[in-house]
Amino acid sequence: MASQEVLRRVFGYDSFRGDQQEIVDHVVAGGDALVLMPTGGGKSLCYQVPSLVREGTGVVVSPLIALMQDQVDALRDLGVRAGFLNSTQFPDERAMVEAEFLAGELDLLYLAPERLRTEQTARLLDRGKIALFAIDEAHCVSQWGHDFRPEYLALSHLHERWPDVPRVALTATATEATRAEIAERLKLQDARHFVASFDRPNIQYRIVPKNEPKKQLLELLRTEHAGDAGIVYCLSRNSVEKTAEFLTQNGVQALPYHAGLDSETRARNQSRFLREDGLVMVATIAFGMGIDKPDVRFVAHLDLPKSVEGYYQETGRAGRDGLPSTAWLAYGLQDVVQQRKMIDDSEGDLAHRRRLMAHLDAMLALCEAVECRRVQLLNYFGQPAEPCGNCDTCLNPPETWDGTIAAQKVLSTIVRLRNERRQKFGAGQIIDILLGRKTAKVIQHDHDQLKVFGIGTELNESGWRGVVRQLLAQGLLAVEGEYSTLVTTPGSDEVLFQGRQVPMRREPERAARVRATRTAKGAAPQVELSAEATPVFERLRAWRAATAKEQGVPAYVIFHDATLRQIASSGPSTLAELGTVNGVGENKLAKYGQQILDTLSA
Repeated sequence: MASQEVLRRVFGYDSFRGDQQEIVDHVVAGGDALVLMPTGGGKSLCYQVPSLVREGTGVVVSPLIALMQDQVDALRDLGVRAGFLNSTQFPDERAMVEAEFLAGELDLLYLAPERLRTEQTARLLDRGKIALFAIDEAHCVSQWGHDFRPEYLALSHLHERWPDVPRVALTATATEATRAEIAERLKLQDARHFVASFDRPNIQYRIVPKNEPKKQLLELLRTEHAGDAGIVYCLSRNSVEKTAEFLTQNGVQALPYHAGLDSETRARNQSRFLREDGLVMVATIAFGMGIDKPDVRFVAHLDLPKSVEGYYQETGRAGRDGLPSTAWLAYGLQDVVQQRKMIDDSEGDLAHRRRLMAHLDAMLALCEAVECRRVQLLNYFGQPAEPCGNCDTCLNPPETWDGTIAAQKVLSTIVRLRNERRQKFGAGQIIDILLGRKTAKVIQHDHDQLKVFGIGTELNESGWRGVVRQLLAQGLLAVEGEYSTLVTTPGSDEVLFQGRQVPMRREPERAARVRATRTAKGAAPQVELSAEATPVFERLRAWRAATAKEQGVPAYVIFHDATLRQIASSGPSTLAELGTVNGVGENKLAKYGQQILDTLSA
């Protein structure tokens, strides 16, 4: 079958989006490809369609063992002959899949990278016909990336053992340097590179000053995302547990996910998140890679991500269906102190720590941005952009102010403590001194006798914490030692003695609360439901939920919301009319068509 015919008959779409057609044609013709496409941009079609067009079985390398069953279920529901081999299977299950592969009865076979490294699996593949190799989540090969998997390094041997089989490596997150590293480590230097726009216009990026972040999160959910599915990322396991408990106690259905939970609990919570509507997953970054749930309406960070790549990858799990979604981050002074300290304490040589610091500096620059967040985010990935009009800094621009004198007061306090008392303290003590607070600790150390005591009453504590945070972000302060004491840097002397100016960001009084309205480029615009169509859509969702529960699969495996919206609005009365709706392929039409028509006429 030609690629266009496969797209229509199997997947139910009339046309490819963006670069998909060009990528598919290139791979079908036997070419190697390195594909960078944002989450929700349709990466999977770039290897699924060629696997169905080319002779043999498409072998998909994926690190997502826990999700392989759902991926295979979704393909089988489309009529695609798919299977997987991983460590969760019983021997007889593996034997059956291997037999199907050897008999040419599989269109797609999913493998974990560690299984592909075994000689037993290699001999199995030698005996069958391979259409292509698809290396999903290819950024996992980057040793300096946020999701490094050492087993991915061995995938370079694919070209050596099967030189005539085309390879396509795919990722949603990679700077130009990471892209070069992927090409080098996977021996894809001669592959054709396809780089789609990283812009996700349907996602509204918002970063707010941290002030009781769990309460801030709860307000966000109650005012904007009541009943929505979402992901909340925390840095520590303890924070995950406490946040999930806090949300549950306040009427939000929330589940924890982190590496400290037993595998059965993690699998159960992940399965519930994928299969039930309106659940919130509170997790460390161990959760989320490859999550295909299309209706995640928000991704919230209660702690600062370590890199822009990690932030983009995690926020990209929102709004895969192209509908309005929110990426929300609470960011404060302690985040900067904690991340700087973690880098100082990290293993590895100086070059490694410098690389980590560069990642953090880029993330801090995004947080402290005065202009459009989206412009800064896309520029980081080497793509020019115009102000979006749909992030917090566009909707409610922050003011800038000359923070030079405030910076000098902070730095002078630190220098006086060092020179006059041979002492170092953290931000709290510095701020108490500037505000003239006679706390027990200030009295104990006679800090009320310093010339700088009480010289900072023009700002409140929150204001001074913002000043310290921005000085750390600009490299004009550093963190040192077990107790995260503040110390000066070479840049500090420029501010104190050489007239260096220090512009600072003043947070708006109220963070913007406007919901995203734009739709992802190339995606179908959201179908607005009329008063008559809305109850029809809800009936279709109820039918879908019951059908998914009966089959034991996530609801989106049956149909996406976007497809149900189009059905509810167009009101098809025949199978032929229903077959023209985007997302209704031949297999789904035959399987569910009459049930949908019955639901519409109920």
